[in-house]
This record gives sequence, C-alpha cells and structure tokens, in this order.
Amino acid sequence: MLIEIASAPAAAGLFFLYIKDKYEKEPWKMLFLGLLFGLYTAAVVYAFGSWVEMRFPHEETPFYTAFFSSAGVEEMVKFLFLILLIWGNKNFNEPLDGIVYGVFVSLGFAWVENIIYVTHPVLGGYETALTRALLSVPGHGLFGIQMGYYLAQGKYRNEKRYLPWAFLAPYLAHGLYNYFLLEKEGIFWVFFAALEIWLWVSGMKKIKALQNRSPFRKKDMG
Repeated sequence: MLIEIASAPAAAGLFFLYIKDKYEKEPWKMLFLGLLFGLYTAAVVYAFGSWVEMRFPHEETPFYTAFFSSAGVEEMVKFLFLILLIWGNKNFNEPLDGIVYGVFVSLGFAWVENIIYVTHPVLGGYETALTRALLSVPGHGLFGIQMGYYLAQGKYRNEKRYLPWAFLAPYLAHGLYNYFLLEKEGIFWVFFAALEIWLWVSGMKKIKALQNRSPFRKKDMG
C-alpha cells in the first residue's frame, strides 16, 4: 500500500503535464524514456553521493545538505540526463517539450526517491508519505519546469546564455526549498511559503508562455 501511495503524486504530475501538452503530444516511447532517464538519475545520484561521502567526509549542516548533498548533485545529474535525452532529438520540436521532458525526468527521479523514503523502516510511513506528497514530489516537478523552460529558451531563441539557467534556476530553487525546510526557526516557514507560491505561479506562467509559442497551435486551432 505504501508503494502505491508513494507513486500517486508522481503519476498525478506526469498526467497533468501530458494534458498541458495539448498541441502536439509527445510519443509514448519518448515519455517512457524520459521517465526511465529519471529512474537512472536516481541511481547515479545515489552512487555519486555515496562516493562523495566516502571521499570527502564532512559535517551535514542545513546549508551543505540543501545546496550540495541534495540540490547540487541531483539537479546537475538531472540536467545532464535531460540534455542527453532531448537536445538533439527530433521530438524536441516545440518549446513546451523542454518542460514536458524536464518534468518527466524530474518526476522519474522523485518517484524512486519517494518510494525509498516512504518504505524506509525508520523514516517511512504514512505521515512521511503525506508530507512528501504535498512538498517533495511537487517540488521536483516544479524544479523540472524551471529546467525545461530555460533549456527550451536556449534552443528556440537560439540564445546560449539561457542554457546555464537550465541548471542554475532549478538548483537555486531546490537549494532554497530544502534549506528553508531544514532550518528550525519559524521565520523560515514564511520564506518557504513565499518560495512555494512563486514556484507554482512562475511554473504555470512558463507553461502557458511556451504553449502560446507552439508552432502547432494555429494548425490545431484551424
């Protein structure tokens, strides 16, 4: 039962993005690959994180955990896998595809991570499942929107200056997201709420903006 509960928020996010991709649906094979790349990302993040822990022993502080152990490693690996998946692929044929695949890779990662946390003998359980369904999994989806948006900007505006932001935007958002949650003082919940609202509003605006730039939009409307 816990595995089903852990899988539900990721499935909901994937279905939401599939609906939003309304002018030119992506092939099921590519969507499956995006999800699969996300699963591979989880394995690489775990292996690399374990290597760093052994090679460079350190004290886990909220700042280090938020910006290096989690956001730094996770977003860099997701970014590299997303580039490998779609940058030269013929199916990356409209701007919104960047967000679609960015979210599929991110939620593939979040799906595995969520199952690990929720089924953990000490950290897991139904309370963990509920908390992560409301915060962690949607957070990864929102970071994927930021990554995919700037990747699409770099490709379709032909301005390479956007490409660093395909990593930096989700990295900074993810780092702050975790940092605000890890700090104990109540004021950080205010900062977290503001960041959460911004991510949702910004994410929905970015989806709408790229929908409107679809070359398939007029064809579909006509």
